[in-house]
Amino acid sequence: MATGIRTPGIVAGRLPARDLARNFEDLHPPLAPHEAAVAADRCYFCHDAPCITACPTGIDIPLFIRQIQAGQPRGAARTILDANILGGICARVCPTETLCEEACVREAAEGRPVEIGKLQRFATDAMMAAGGHPFERAPATGRSVAVVGAGPAGLACAHRLALLGHDVVIFEARAKPGGLNEFGIAAYKATQGFAAAEVDWLLQIGGIRIAPGNALGAELTLEALARDHDAIFLAMGLGGVRALALPGAELGGVQPAVDFIAALRQARDLSALEIGRDVVVIGGGMTAIDAAVQARLLGAATVSLVYRRNRAAMGASRYEQDLAASKGVRLMFNLVPVALHGEGTVAEVELAVTETREGRLVETGERMRLAADQVLVATGQVLGPVPAGIETDGGKIAVDARGRTSRPGLWAGGDCAAGGDDLTVTAVAQGRDAAMDIHGQLGA
Repeated sequence: MATGIRTPGIVAGRLPARDLARNFEDLHPPLAPHEAAVAADRCYFCHDAPCITACPTGIDIPLFIRQIQAGQPRGAARTILDANILGGICARVCPTETLCEEACVREAAEGRPVEIGKLQRFATDAMMAAGGHPFERAPATGRSVAVVGAGPAGLACAHRLALLGHDVVIFEARAKPGGLNEFGIAAYKATQGFAAAEVDWLLQIGGIRIAPGNALGAELTLEALARDHDAIFLAMGLGGVRALALPGAELGGVQPAVDFIAALRQARDLSALEIGRDVVVIGGGMTAIDAAVQARLLGAATVSLVYRRNRAAMGASRYEQDLAASKGVRLMFNLVPVALHGEGTVAEVELAVTETREGRLVETGERMRLAADQVLVATGQVLGPVPAGIETDGGKIAVDARGRTSRPGLWAGGDCAAGGDDLTVTAVAQGRDAAMDIHGQLGA
């Protein structure tokens, strides 16, 4: 995919600054105290609450909602954070509509679940606004653990290890921590620098040092980490982007959707961001949806999201699909790109119509073209080279239920590890649980 080639149709300032500010306001404004009390009153406080089972981190949801009902939001936050130290960002980005809220008894009975995500945000925001940190480190153990990657899994692992008294160094390839929470989610889901503020708050536990600009395989080797630390946790995510192996993929105006999102997330001035007039997004997951919606919010006249299978097969939830449609994104199914056309810069995307026959996706022979001066590719990310001696599974690091890899003293979790579902909340659970196993192995 081309980089650095100027494309006439991609320009900055398609919308006035006031419109951009309005477009990128908080997707779900926080609940006021009265609203939180009303929302909490709807909970049945089920004894065998299915919402707890549906939460990958196992938060005691009825308990924290009862604490909000009792006027104790900071107590509710402590309940949440005991299970999920990144409960604030998870309240904003988790697909609650397919997790805890889908399992809610109110959803089954009335088609309207308790607003668990909003209540979780109300509680964790109250905790962060109050200042301080609710957890206290155990006495120092004298043990040191290296964490590779400062995303959700790495941060959750580091916090739990520090809580238990270990010293932790988080080696991060980028210039700042946060991982996908900082660089990879839609800007309207975590506004006002929340992801960075949550990392700063998490680090108040003490005993954690961030070492930016250190990537495994470049500045770091497992041998050196093993020599300097008692255990290693790999949480570097998926750093590579699956290439678009099509004629014309090298044309200007074609870029990975993750790069587009990262640039937007780090931009100080949205009016300085460049966007095409006719944008085509290729993919069907959350990255594709986030890129498509934000392209519209930046002022693209048309945004088409093309996905090779039908709507039901999309990785993005129906809620996110509907959100995209409500923002003017055209969702197009059963279409697969076969070529990009243009003279130096992209001008059209050629698509083949597909259908499923006997369980296999096949082209029907029918084709069409879409005008495009910008193409954002969201066809998946891949793990970079894995150090020798570590078993893999499906292109990711193979781990057991405790997060252990095939190499003694080495654990892994988050998107780089096999068996997950690429959700922030799942990464947090894997980091937390691996930390507990590391702690047990260290015998401290």
